Amino acid sequence: MGVEGCTKCIKYMLFFFNFIFWLAGGVILGVALWLRHDPQTSNLLDLKVDGTQAPSTFYISVHILIAVGAVMMVVGFLGCYGAIQESQCLLGTFFACLVILFACEVAAGIWGFMHKDTVSKEMINFYDSMYDKALTDAVIDKDNKQAAASALRVFHETLDCCGKGHVTSVLTAITDTFGMTSLCPKSGSMTNCHNRIEDLFSDKIYIIGIAALVVAVIMIFEMIFSMVLCCGIRNSPVY
Repeated sequence: MGVEGCTKCIKYMLFFFNFIFWLAGGVILGVALWLRHDPQTSNLLDLKVDGTQAPSTFYISVHILIAVGAVMMVVGFLGCYGAIQESQCLLGTFFACLVILFACEVAAGIWGFMHKDTVSKEMINFYDSMYDKALTDAVIDKDNKQAAASALRVFHETLDCCGKGHVTSVLTAITDTFGMTSLCPKSGSMTNCHNRIEDLFSDKIYIIGIAALVVAVIMIFEMIFSMVLCCGIRNSPVY
């Protein structure tokens, strides 16, 4: 015989929230793996021109997210088992893990908010350097234009854009027409690549932010329920 009354209700509510938390961990792990292997981002972030690698800030964030999802699944299982077994030791350990996770999430959220434009700015700078090098090589060093031009075409085909702005888009289209370069996408799009890059990474960051907010709300409820259940078990005459 275990806890009774309201405490028993809290026990099953905690189990339910832990199950949701475990599922959320699985979802975050899945989303992180998708972000890591998404063709659009992976095509761009795996580029290398003359030994210069594309910025890795986005991948660092995604790898942290993968670790968080895996830890959440382990902690969620610990909470479910502790609630069903009515174990004060497991519930105390579960609460401590939640506090640490919550603190890390708050710290990561603050850092992410302060650097939310860093990824797109780094990629725009990398794109600009490739664009300038590709055009310079096409005019000055025609025998050594393959690397930058190939990397730039990956950008243009992946994002369906061409050029840093309207003027450069027209300039690139003209050089393509006269056979000096072959940089614009096959679709003929002349959309500004700066806007495409910003939209691509902003969408990804919003997905991460929404997932983190949902998890934070669940964690607050779980911390409350775990402490109430732990106190209920301690005060129960059965124990």
